[in-house]
Amino acid sequence: MRDKPLVDTMDNFQTVLRFFMNQKATIGYSFMAILTIGGERIFSMVSFQCPCNHDQNFAYGLTFLLGPGLVLLVLGLFFSSRLWRLYTGCCLNPIKLCPRGNCFGCLKVFVKIFSGACVAPIMWLCVALLNGTFYECAVSGLDDNLVVDLFCKNKTLMCREELARVPCSKSKLPSDENMELLLMFRAQSQILGWCIIIISAVLGLLGTCYTNCRSKVSYLQLTFWKRYVEKEKEQFDTFAMEYASKLAERNLKSFFENRDPEIFPFPNHKAWEEISALYTFSKSEQYYSTLQRYVERDDRDYSPEKRPVMDLEHGIEMS
Repeated sequence: MRDKPLVDTMDNFQTVLRFFMNQKATIGYSFMAILTIGGERIFSMVSFQCPCNHDQNFAYGLTFLLGPGLVLLVLGLFFSSRLWRLYTGCCLNPIKLCPRGNCFGCLKVFVKIFSGACVAPIMWLCVALLNGTFYECAVSGLDDNLVVDLFCKNKTLMCREELARVPCSKSKLPSDENMELLLMFRAQSQILGWCIIIISAVLGLLGTCYTNCRSKVSYLQLTFWKRYVEKEKEQFDTFAMEYASKLAERNLKSFFENRDPEIFPFPNHKAWEEISALYTFSKSEQYYSTLQRYVERDDRDYSPEKRPVMDLEHGIEMS
């Protein structure tokens, strides 16, 4: 009976842990949003100084508005395991990009990869526009008559000449007119920011609805599929670490003890190629991954790699 409080505590801990595991995508996006807001504030307060002249305002403001977003997009693609799983080796074997000639399926995968990588850049753009600092600097440097007429309508000629100095509050315009222009800049920036948020939310909802509507499996089976893929990846990392340690130990023993290495069962090159392909569900073969499809094949090749080494024929080398 003395252990009951401990059991209850462990049960509560497991419940909380399961909740966080089930909501890890939401928590991840929330953490990303916090980092984006913090990064934008640091850029605005520390490094951003609008030059306040017609020649540089637009380029300077646009660089701060779009530059970090492009960097986040590149980083999102760089850290996408799905992209590298699809792209690795395609120069030597282009058919890997569209296995079985399924170009439409390949295009869908690229769209998913790109849309996933766009989350952080869109967050940055929305936060930057809602704050308005970068937009104010960029728009004030435009010489386009349509833009200038929009802000300086029914105002003096000095408004056109001093528009670029408005974001720095260094213009020769009256203070109330300077504040009016600043509020116009900020209002436009925030309207654009909310438009991007609304459009992104609607597109995300439509994309999810379309994907679920076209799903070949039920909602519960789709949920199970996602759970299985997550667990398979976790278990693969564990097994890979374990077998890499065993192989390293076997090779080091062979080297230091100056004897032939022990036989080490290892998948052959063809097996690695097959399980590395991206999987698309098919009603004719209801597997949950390329790994499951490979291990359940009737004509599976059980011959192990005679020597678990990398092929250096094409200059592939690990350092």
